[in-house]
Amino acid sequence: MTGRLQFQIKFQLFEDTIFKDKTKCPEVKSLRSLNLEDLTGLWYVVQYYASSEEALAYRCMQLHFFIPNDLPMMSMNFTYIYADDPDNDILAGNITWRIPDTQQPAHWVHAERIYEGVYNTYVLVLDPDDKEWTLLLHCAEKEKSPRYLSSFIMGKQPKLPPNVLTYLREKLPKYDIDLEYMFPMTHVNCDNPGGSLTYGPRHKSKPHPLGHPQVHQEQVTTTTTLGEVEEDVTEDEDYF
Repeated sequence: MTGRLQFQIKFQLFEDTIFKDKTKCPEVKSLRSLNLEDLTGLWYVVQYYASSEEALAYRCMQLHFFIPNDLPMMSMNFTYIYADDPDNDILAGNITWRIPDTQQPAHWVHAERIYEGVYNTYVLVLDPDDKEWTLLLHCAEKEKSPRYLSSFIMGKQPKLPPNVLTYLREKLPKYDIDLEYMFPMTHVNCDNPGGSLTYGPRHKSKPHPLGHPQVHQEQVTTTTTLGEVEEDVTEDEDYF
C-alpha cells in the first residue's frame, strides 16, 4: 500500500469520526414511488430501534395508518404497553405528518405544534408484492441536541420470515443505526380485560416510542374504561 493511499484512508477515517454531525439527520433514500393507500390499516411492530434506548421498553406495539380527509398527509394511531408494567395498561397516541412534496410521498414531516425542531419520517421499503411488510425510519432534530433516530420493522402479522427480517435490517446501518439495539417486539399477553386505555404516558419518567427525549412539551389525554375523555395540555414536561 502506497504512502499516498494510506494517507487518504487515514484522512477519510478521521473525517468520518470528527466531522460527522450527530445533531443532523442522515441523508435518506426513501422509496421513489409509493401509493399511500398501501400503508393504510393495521400494522404490528416486529422490531424496534430508538437511539435513546439500550433496552426495549415496550411490547404489543401496533400502528394504524390512515389518510385524513384525502389531504397530502398521513396520520397514525398507535398503542403499546410498557414492558415492565404489571397492570398491562394499554397506552395510545397519535401523530400526523404532512407530505411536503407529493412527488416524494415516502418522505413525511410532522404536522403537530407539540414537536420542536424537525421530525422526518421515511418509508425505506415496502413489500412490492403483497404489502405484508415495510420499514420506516424516523429522525428528529432539535437545536443544540443530538438527533433522535428510531426505526420500525412492521408486518401485517406479528412475526416475519427470517429472510425478510435480514433483508430489512441490512438497510439500516448506512443510516447510523446499530443493529445490536434493534430489538424484537413481543406480542404476547396484549389484552387488557378491564378495557382501560390511556392517551399519553402514565409515567413521565419513561420513554415515549415516538418522542425526541430532549423536547419539553406535552399533550396528555386520558380515557377511562367507559371512554370518557379528558384533555390537558402542559408545557415544559419531559414527554416529546
